[in-house]
Amino acid sequence: MTALPPGDYVIRPVRADEWIAVRELRLRALRDPVAHLAFLETYEQAVERSDTYWQERTVRSAEDAEGARQVIAEGPGGQWLGSVTVLIEESGTIDWAGFPVERRQGHIVGVFVRGEWRGSGLTKALFAAGLDWAWASGAERVRLIVHEENGRARGLYRKLGFAPSGVTVPLAAAPGAVEVEYVLEP
Repeated sequence: MTALPPGDYVIRPVRADEWIAVRELRLRALRDPVAHLAFLETYEQAVERSDTYWQERTVRSAEDAEGARQVIAEGPGGQWLGSVTVLIEESGTIDWAGFPVERRQGHIVGVFVRGEWRGSGLTKALFAAGLDWAWASGAERVRLIVHEENGRARGLYRKLGFAPSGVTVPLAAAPGAVEVEYVLEP
């Protein structure tokens, strides 16, 4: 697909009441052929989660939330085309992998764009919105973690300016496999 003309989609944060659409997009992402490399949960795990879980997840990253922001691309007819979520990690805390957080940073998670929209410039637009929010929230750097075998994602992140930091995270569910931290400085 070629780049989309302006006006073919809107990039915006999710609203707290959009939990059904958040769930539907996440379940679609978990059915992607590389979902096993891109996400730490499975479709089977996610589909079993309660409505309350999805409601709370959406509220925590909605437009009014302070510590997280989920940005979506909304296309013609209201169809959600993709999403990026940015979490703020505070200096002096311990991250999800057990590493100390040395300075306030954004952590990008949940990157997904529907297959038919990949290569259109949509992912770049989602990242731009997520990064703008992270910088405005006082992040001193932004990072993401990517599976060492997810070449498509690693190539995209490099094109967006991210570089490997040298930090790797072993995957408990796959002995011998690691994920690699990529970072972007302002």
